[in-house]
Amino acid sequence: MDYDYFSIDAILAENQKIQCTFKIDVPGMGHLGGGSDKDIKALTKVPLPMWLAYILLYSDWVDVATPMAFGTRVRNALRAEPRNVKLSSLVGAGGLWYGFGKMIMEMGPLDSGVQQTFRGRLTEVIDQAQHFATLGPAGGGGTSSDTTQSFREGLDVTERELFLLAQESVRRTKRWDEGGDKTMDLVIIGPFSE
Repeated sequence: MDYDYFSIDAILAENQKIQCTFKIDVPGMGHLGGGSDKDIKALTKVPLPMWLAYILLYSDWVDVATPMAFGTRVRNALRAEPRNVKLSSLVGAGGLWYGFGKMIMEMGPLDSGVQQTFRGRLTEVIDQAQHFATLGPAGGGGTSSDTTQSFREGLDVTERELFLLAQESVRRTKRWDEGGDKTMDLVIIGPFSE
């Protein structure tokens, strides 16, 4: 995921809410909690978007709780078998679990296991993408399309992008292998002196 100012994925990931417990009284900010109170009292728990939680955490106004999407239950399930957890259903905004997890890791004390999960699921994502790409539209009939869709629904946005890239790679390789022209375009990366 690209974390620049104009990245929609970054904006959606930063808008995920995280449970914050205020350490101090904050006058005139009761509206953040969504209630009718005028002030926020110390030890009040309020779900806040990540972009605001960053500021308050580093100002030492709040403590941050581990989000449910990275809690003990999810971590245990991911340790047991990362491929069987539907990451897309753990966070809102279309399943930006990795983007949200990266932000959680950047906050410091929270360990979310994002990298281990990514490594544990990557081979399955690529393997399934290659499998479904080789079936093609006629190879598996309607069932293949349904199975592909079912598999992809459990993937995070990042994994879906990798899945589509791997499928396209298999299709292009197959097209190149079956075609008569075995020449390949050479792509030169970086400046080279002659």
